Amino acid sequence: ETEAGRRPAMAIARQVLCLCAFLSLPHARCEPLRYSVAEEAESGSVVGNVAEDAELAPAQLSARGARLASEDGRQHFRLERGTGRLVVAERLDREQLCGQAATCTLAFELLLAKPLQFFRVEVALQDVNDHSPVFPEEGVTLRILETSNVGSRFPLEGARDLDVGSNSIQAYSIAPENEHFSVSFGTRSNGDKYVELVLEKALDREEQAEVGFDLIAVDAGSPPRSGTTQIRIVILDANDNAPVFTQERYVAEVLENAPEGSVVLHVVATDRDVGVNGDISYQFMQGVGQSYSAFTIDPKSGEIKLTKPLDFEEADKYEISVRATDGGDLSAICKVVVEVVDVNDNAPELVVSSFSSPLPENALPGTVVALFTVRDRDAGANGKVSCALEDHLSFALRPAYKNYYELVTVSTLDREETARYIVTVTAADAGSPPLTTTQTFTVDISDINDNVPVFNQTSYTMYVRENNVPTVLVGAVTASDADEGPNAKVMYSLSLAHPAEQPPCSCISVNSENGHVFVLRP
Repeated sequence: ETEAGRRPAMAIARQVLCLCAFLSLPHARCEPLRYSVAEEAESGSVVGNVAEDAELAPAQLSARGARLASEDGRQHFRLERGTGRLVVAERLDREQLCGQAATCTLAFELLLAKPLQFFRVEVALQDVNDHSPVFPEEGVTLRILETSNVGSRFPLEGARDLDVGSNSIQAYSIAPENEHFSVSFGTRSNGDKYVELVLEKALDREEQAEVGFDLIAVDAGSPPRSGTTQIRIVILDANDNAPVFTQERYVAEVLENAPEGSVVLHVVATDRDVGVNGDISYQFMQGVGQSYSAFTIDPKSGEIKLTKPLDFEEADKYEISVRATDGGDLSAICKVVVEVVDVNDNAPELVVSSFSSPLPENALPGTVVALFTVRDRDAGANGKVSCALEDHLSFALRPAYKNYYELVTVSTLDREETARYIVTVTAADAGSPPLTTTQTFTVDISDINDNVPVFNQTSYTMYVRENNVPTVLVGAVTASDADEGPNAKVMYSLSLAHPAEQPPCSCISVNSENGHVFVLRP
């Protein structure tokens, strides 16, 4: 089966669970629509049919303005409204999006309006074997005492494979086979992986001064990929003790706002030899895909310091390999784990998804004016966000779904009383001190015809001389309307004050536009 044939099949595989309603939204699902797709799938590859799985007709997607929304604003997928299919918007790189996490899930919401409805969508990005194991160096030289005991172990910096699971490194081997050494590969109790050369047969420098072979790392992908580094063993005599670290693994915590030059920790190695063979120097071992630019180590004391402030939101942990080498070129390796502690250095972010203005003054209480989401890039309490509305009698905030909020009306509106509202929403995190962000909504109120015209007098008395000239102006009436626009335009006409009276229309007329009253005949 070809790679192109496997990817569409993997993209179609999915599981859909639709179990219950959420809060006050009868159409928000508790269980998401779940799909899976292979990384590196071509743009336009079909992931699944969300319309079918959400039990929606494709026509509803366009009619209700269906769209995809994610917390980080990135659109990895595209919704075809005409068919309801969810397709890949761009080529996806699992390692770039999720690193070496065991699972990689891209989550977002499918939003529909009229009425407001949410569907949580989760797409599992499946790893493909698109990376080969890579050693940090093309060649490694080890200097080993000829007096080393059979069974002695010599640590190596292992290869790195950006893939995960069975596509990651599964085995190491030596080629050509060597009678003096074998390779051991495994995982320690703390979860750290190790690669070591094991001495199988005693060395004799006078018989053979150097030993060379290739170290091969292989993953279990289909087909498998491999990486190779050349190992050169220089056999020494004299210096019969290698440095030994006081710990195999050092752990330190550093505040992300710690200034440049702050001390992270000290690593310490000892050597039982004396003189030059007992002098130890320290240096970082640069690993594939790692950056130690934020740290520096004193080669004599083993003190590790910061070269720049750290950013918890950029990386919350660093793993550093340190080599201690004595004067006879014997060495040991330890691992340093630097855990970055979050401080409250990010204010909440408020993103408006929809906003309706102007709003008719006859809008019912509970009408949704705006929909927005809040988030904070900090962690823990520093990233917990609450929203509040400044004192306001006409509007309120209502939680909608997850970190979405609705701005709704809570009372009837009257344009003639207030034509515009300035509504301010404040988002605050739970840090100490808390950081806040404000968003102002200017809500204009549109007029409806809810006011009748009112005359400036309850009655008018007008006089005309007999034998008057036809169409003589005898006076004017004036009325006003509290509404605006067409609703406030007043038209005048005549009607009988008493049904028994003779219709006045034959001798009296009123201008419908300005209220001027005329006598039409003598």
